[in-house]
Amino acid sequence: MHEGFAPALNDRPGDQPDDLIPVAGGGLLHRRALLRRGLVFASATSAATLTARADAAGSTVDAVVENASGEFPAWMRTPGAPFSTYGQPSKHENQVVRRIGANRLAPGNGVSWTPLEDLEGFITPTGLHFERHHNGVPEIDPARHALTIHGRVKQPLTFSVADLLRYPMRSHLIFIECGGNSNAGWHTVPIQRPVGSFHGMVSCSEWTGVPLSLLLAEAGLEPAATWAVAEGADAIAMNISLPVSKLMDDCIVALYQNGERLRPEHGYPMRLIVPGWEGVLNVKWLHRLELTDQPVMARNETAKYTELQPDGKARQFTFVMEAKSLITSPSHGQHLGAAGYYQISGLAWSGRGRIRRVEVSADGGKTWADAALQDPVLPRCLTRFRAPWQWSGRPAVLKSRATDETGYVQPERQALITQRGSNGYFHCNAIVSWSIDEDGDVTHVYA
Repeated sequence: MHEGFAPALNDRPGDQPDDLIPVAGGGLLHRRALLRRGLVFASATSAATLTARADAAGSTVDAVVENASGEFPAWMRTPGAPFSTYGQPSKHENQVVRRIGANRLAPGNGVSWTPLEDLEGFITPTGLHFERHHNGVPEIDPARHALTIHGRVKQPLTFSVADLLRYPMRSHLIFIECGGNSNAGWHTVPIQRPVGSFHGMVSCSEWTGVPLSLLLAEAGLEPAATWAVAEGADAIAMNISLPVSKLMDDCIVALYQNGERLRPEHGYPMRLIVPGWEGVLNVKWLHRLELTDQPVMARNETAKYTELQPDGKARQFTFVMEAKSLITSPSHGQHLGAAGYYQISGLAWSGRGRIRRVEVSADGGKTWADAALQDPVLPRCLTRFRAPWQWSGRPAVLKSRATDETGYVQPERQALITQRGSNGYFHCNAIVSWSIDEDGDVTHVYA
């Protein structure tokens, strides 16, 4: 499929357009080639779907032959399905699902991963957003659920769901990432799993709800109210501490996700959204907010979400999710069918603001080229990046490296281990490397 283009260009190397001349090792091209060379890339099937779409391509050819002979496929000869009250994905896409890892003795305790390798753009479908539950998903009657704000406030208040639905609302397009996402990156041997089941505890949605600053202002904060304890109404009464300064800045009590009311697994009927900070703080099924003068030192900020460092001290309250990126196509388990032109695609994000730059390497980090960032590039939101690549058919190692608007640069794995030691579990934002062998198979490596 690709051979028809690459040899034609190689026959005239001296006449190659500037955007088809490699700008970094391993065959990386200038990002403007994505805009100017659509004919080349339109004929080079995406690496992520090259194998998966082979059968579909065959069906398309059959359909074309039928049409050429004057016969049409069944779906063009009979009426289609009637309307439905709630749309569902095509049955032909039923392989795009979350992978689940749960405790066999307590199936409500576990995680489901977003299949990042099967998605495009930067918004995660609600049904594929990752989940982390400690004791299952509660079935809550919204008429009996409320949010109580108490503690170091001048006037304790309780807000029903109906009350909150009357308030002015704000929308955030943001990512939520579990602090334990990518934790296998600390392993001494590279894990061999699809990118979503390794890095898929990050998802991006539009969250809409009431600014928490409005509710706290109504309750009236006492001067000593510097912390708040947020608690969920699940069977574990999940609770966590947050600085009041963050709550007053940009946090919301979310009532909607991607335009519709929250689903039970994502916190129905209300949840806390803490933009750019680790996922455990975004308490689902929120029902209580206690204002205090110190953190509560709950399980998920002492026994968990802390890490012993090389100097004997432990990291604690590491709220912000640092800049991170990963290539989703090509990635582990995918296959490149032939040498030629490919589009490298992936995601980048930072809890500190906008992604300013993503660089891609095809020679294991020896040289780098800038990737194109898909608009809009929003603060604390997933950003899709793309880079054109001419694969020679020889072994290659792909990497991506993100820089956010504060100047923070995503670190190499060894640099992160040198800084934080080998006892890590949380906040692994190291550069991820994919190796492509001469047969086109992709595996996870440390490089």
